[in-house]
Amino acid sequence: MNKDKKPNLSSFLTSHLKEKKKSLSNHSNTYGKKIGKILSAISSGFDRFLFNTRHTRLVSFSMALLLFSLVNLNDISKLYASTLKTSRTVSGVKVVANYNRDNFELSGLPTTAKVILSGDATSLSGANVANGNVVANLSNLGEGQHTIRLKTEGYGDNLDAVVDPTTVVVTLKKKTTKAFDISYDFINTSKMDPKLSLGSPELSKNKVNVRASKDTLDSIAFVKAFIDVSGKSKTFTQEARLVAYNSKGQPVEADIIPQTVSVKVPITDNHKTVPIRLKVNGNIPNNKAIESVQMAQETVTIYGSESVLETIEQIEVTVNAENLTEDATILRPLDLPAGVSSASLEQVSMNIKLGDMVSRKIENIPINYRNNTNGYKVSQANQKKTTSVIIKGTANHVNQVKAEDIYVYIDLANAKPGLQDFELKVDPPKNKLVNYQLTESRYNLNVIGEK
Repeated sequence: MNKDKKPNLSSFLTSHLKEKKKSLSNHSNTYGKKIGKILSAISSGFDRFLFNTRHTRLVSFSMALLLFSLVNLNDISKLYASTLKTSRTVSGVKVVANYNRDNFELSGLPTTAKVILSGDATSLSGANVANGNVVANLSNLGEGQHTIRLKTEGYGDNLDAVVDPTTVVVTLKKKTTKAFDISYDFINTSKMDPKLSLGSPELSKNKVNVRASKDTLDSIAFVKAFIDVSGKSKTFTQEARLVAYNSKGQPVEADIIPQTVSVKVPITDNHKTVPIRLKVNGNIPNNKAIESVQMAQETVTIYGSESVLETIEQIEVTVNAENLTEDATILRPLDLPAGVSSASLEQVSMNIKLGDMVSRKIENIPINYRNNTNGYKVSQANQKKTTSVIIKGTANHVNQVKAEDIYVYIDLANAKPGLQDFELKVDPPKNKLVNYQLTESRYNLNVIGEK
């Protein structure tokens, strides 16, 4: 049955499609004829209008207007845009305060504010915002807290300007005057010849008046003069700037009267030539000791203030003994004390020779007392008044040491009445090539007296 129906269905579909195609073709021809008639009518009407003498002038004028608009379209656009309102925000505008600065201290006023500008695009783009600022007028206000309105100026008449914030709360405090001592600091010392030494400056005045509110004056810890010594080579005079500081070292805004002080600073080339001495830290391995040291330079010239130089008798150069395993030539930096601004040498070369280490014991070295500022009487618990010292070094140097060369002592600076235990100490040897070693480190004393 299925085989018989298939041919009949195919014939049906084929016949149906032919009829639909014929129907669409008839409709298309009908619509095409109608559209053609409409376009023909429009074309005829347009020709009658265009070539009618009564409409020639109107057509010409319309065409001229169209051409003019196309040519000046850019200018027209600009003219249109210029009539539009727009806005712009300017941040960080300086706030200027008008008030009696001699009598009052102002707080609470912001240093900058925002300004919102509005107007036509042309005026806004051409505005010089750098000429504008914000004004706080406090000229008629007295001491106390005030709410004030901020205003703008300098933006021209063609723009509207609004301040953000519009109002602020400020405080005016009455100023008083207080005298402060003047200290000083040298600045740019690195730009001076290090061989030169700065003396104590002479100030034209030792005190200065500071004018501010009571709260501000109470916060001031000191007033300092800053003396610029850049490039100075001889005694000079200058006006030094004064700055007030709080206890944390932070600058304090206040009226310093006057703002500068005249200073005279002496500059000298103080110097001193002292010997170079070897300092050995630790013990040399393999039971060795230094037999001799020959330095390329035996002395050094040091520079600094007179007070520093007078306390220095020698300059040391330190050698780590653990690194000395054989005869050697080494280069070591000088140990410059604090206050020495410079030296003729930074380092020194030395030739070190080693020898066998020996030791020698010297007995009956007297025990001395230092820093007995309270005048105490002391007695040894065991009535012992002497001790022994062992000397180590090469035989040549050890045998040269005498008992009178050794100074053993107890420091009584912190002593109190009663029986106490003290540390036994010994002065370092003058001959740096030997070492002193005490046979006992602690000592019992009975301290007698009233403190």
